[in-house]
Amino acid sequence: MTSTVSLADSLHLPQDVQDLLFREARTANSFSDEPVGEEQIQAIYDLVKWAPTSMNTQPLRALVIRTEEGKQRLLPHMSEGNRAKTAAAPVTVVLAADIDFHENLPKTFPHKPDAKDMFADESGREGFARLNALLQIGYFIIGVRAAGLAAGPMTGFDAAGIDAEFFADRKWKSLVVVNVGKPGENPWFDRLPRLDYDEVVETV
Repeated sequence: MTSTVSLADSLHLPQDVQDLLFREARTANSFSDEPVGEEQIQAIYDLVKWAPTSMNTQPLRALVIRTEEGKQRLLPHMSEGNRAKTAAAPVTVVLAADIDFHENLPKTFPHKPDAKDMFADESGREGFARLNALLQIGYFIIGVRAAGLAAGPMTGFDAAGIDAEFFADRKWKSLVVVNVGKPGENPWFDRLPRLDYDEVVETV
């Protein structure tokens, strides 16, 4: 079997960058009290916004929660096992899909003036929005790592509760909640196995 080191040499990024973004990156379960600045979050978004979505729809929306008031509104909707680490994280980001993403298509897909009309059916539009927002969530996690921060993505929460609490006046649907910050004490669980190439990839 080809070693990880030799495979890394086949990639354009230096190995230390590969390690930062993937091999050594972990889901953080505790965070230090070092603050995460607004400029850092802006820089993360400014990087990951360039990643592709279908028809350039960009349905991802983000609610950045950094105040005590915001955390107290969020915590009751988190599953019990996720509350303490969410309370301790310097920043928590609720990542959601905007079901009305099509309203922006005149700006994001200007060469097709009737693009918005393709998404008149809200039920079909929601599935499209969720799929592409989930793609963007993956990009966002990599962006957090590129900023030298740790991401703690979670799906253990009451999505309907969060939507009612924060998004009652808009058609945003929460998908993933991500704690962001510098790792704290004992932040990592043991690394779990990954499937090998031959278990996942088929060539025809």
